[in-house]
Amino acid sequence: MQGSKVKDTDFTGTWLIYEMELWDEDYFNMEVQAHIKLEPDNNGFFQFCLVCGEIDGKIVDYADGKRFEFTWEGNDECDPVFGSGWVRIKEKGELEGEFRIHRGDSSTFSAKKVE
Repeated sequence: MQGSKVKDTDFTGTWLIYEMELWDEDYFNMEVQAHIKLEPDNNGFFQFCLVCGEIDGKIVDYADGKRFEFTWEGNDECDPVFGSGWVRIKEKGELEGEFRIHRGDSSTFSAKKVE
């Protein structure tokens, strides 16, 4: 679904994370259902494992399609952390992306949109 078919508004909404590269489902859903929520103003929030944070980003056009790229700040088990990441629409109602923790882990993930 990449390319000109993806609209900026396609990124908006709540997305439930169902797969992460580094952690199994029991771990990334340990406190709540892992998720990422993107608002129309390019802000948002997320939680997976014991990491949660607020997102500030923008949509960037590439030759192979659009990506929402972001920085974030939050906490991991009550310790302040920050990082960056990106998401792209894989197909209608599904996205893939990556969370990076500054000087820490990074993990790709897949998520489905909550309708």
